[in-house]
Amino acid sequence: MQEFEQYIGGVFSKGSAQFESRDPATGKVWALMPEARQEDVNAAVEAADAAFRAPEWAGMTPTARGKLLMKLADLIAENASRLAEYETRDTGKIIRETSAQIAYVADYYRYYAGLADKIEGAHLPIDKPDMEVWLRREPIGVVAAVVPWNSQLFLSAVKIGPALAAGCTVVLKASETAPAPLLEFARIFDQAGFPKGVLNVITGFGAECGSVLTSHPKVAHIAFTGGPDTARHIVRNSAENLASTSLELGGKSPFIVFEDADIESAVNAQVSGIFAATGQSCVAGSRLLIANSIKEDFLSRLKEKAESVVIGSPLDMATEVGPLCTETQRELAVRLVSQSVDAGASLVTGGAAIDGEGIYFPPTIVDCSEAPKAPCLTQEFFGPVLSVVGFDTEEEALTLANDTAFGLASGVFTRDLTRAHRMIRGIRAGIVWVNTYRAVSPIAPFGGHGLSGHGREGGLQAALDYTNVKTVWLRTSDEPIPDPFVMR
Repeated sequence: MQEFEQYIGGVFSKGSAQFESRDPATGKVWALMPEARQEDVNAAVEAADAAFRAPEWAGMTPTARGKLLMKLADLIAENASRLAEYETRDTGKIIRETSAQIAYVADYYRYYAGLADKIEGAHLPIDKPDMEVWLRREPIGVVAAVVPWNSQLFLSAVKIGPALAAGCTVVLKASETAPAPLLEFARIFDQAGFPKGVLNVITGFGAECGSVLTSHPKVAHIAFTGGPDTARHIVRNSAENLASTSLELGGKSPFIVFEDADIESAVNAQVSGIFAATGQSCVAGSRLLIANSIKEDFLSRLKEKAESVVIGSPLDMATEVGPLCTETQRELAVRLVSQSVDAGASLVTGGAAIDGEGIYFPPTIVDCSEAPKAPCLTQEFFGPVLSVVGFDTEEEALTLANDTAFGLASGVFTRDLTRAHRMIRGIRAGIVWVNTYRAVSPIAPFGGHGLSGHGREGGLQAALDYTNVKTVWLRTSDEPIPDPFVMR
């Protein structure tokens, strides 16, 4: 059995306690994780605050910070296979996905490495002739980065990368569910040569860890990815320290296919959009809105592909769908599918837990066209479950797309360019993919609104969000400032 350690102030330790982590593919305990308690969290924040103020980091030039981030990117690329294996082992996400994603994570750090010395201020053409006024962008301070277990190296990169590029320091809280890859990432970070305390990595449970971190008086910004319920707690906690927040909270993303779409392309994109990562993705295209004129053909093709995917060990490169990460997720999937069928939806394929070792659930398609209030259409599964609704007109498709409290991602498949532009304008979501799905880049902002949160990760804007603007006034006149109490 492996034992992992937390990383505080440049030192690795087992922490105040330990807890077990289970392999979702077998259900067996495979590792012991450090459980951070209040004293550990306080130590991590104090280490980050000390590093933020110390000359080794505070006095480092942006170019030098960029070089350290570039070295970190190279180390991630060199160790990608080991990180991928740990993520697959602890989360059940298939190795072919973790390997590809972690290799790309290095590019995110490279992007922010290049951006570190390009976070610029501005000179203002002020309306006073004896003044020079300019703006400086300065790091906001200690950042609490809280990430879930799915795609955790990617979701931490879009927080750590811009925060360090801006000159902040970070306390990263890995999810208590499957934290192994981020605890291993801390060892790679340690090799890059950053000053001690610039990044601290912990994991633990609610009140003893997460609440202490997000309400700590020395935390200036909270970057969170997860669910709306936890986000509400975090926002309440932030009232204690008045920390700014950026929240990415998932969604029920519409995947809209019109009658003129390239059907083969749309089917393949839908398979990737909902069954990749076993559906455990914040941007999963979980609501298929399909033109009724092509619905039967489309569902027939989709059903065939869903029933032919290879389900198996996540460590096998041939596997296409692995286990869910937790038994709680599988229980939720079973319950919501059953409730939706009871509400009048039709089960196209799947829907029942797979017996045997591991937390497996098959690709599932539920036709909710006759059940507009089915739970499948409103609740996020975080599993391989696709809900389907047919439509007849473009206006109906847009109404269905926006019939959600979430607003993260969306997909539109059509060959009609003017229709595509109308849908882009009308859909309320932070991302609209047209004739593609799940494309990401470090250059492009990522985020949503409504119950999908606020703020953006990726791109220049993310780095700016980790800065404060300081306005500098410089009087250029050699004349004495007039006595304000002498009448002239």
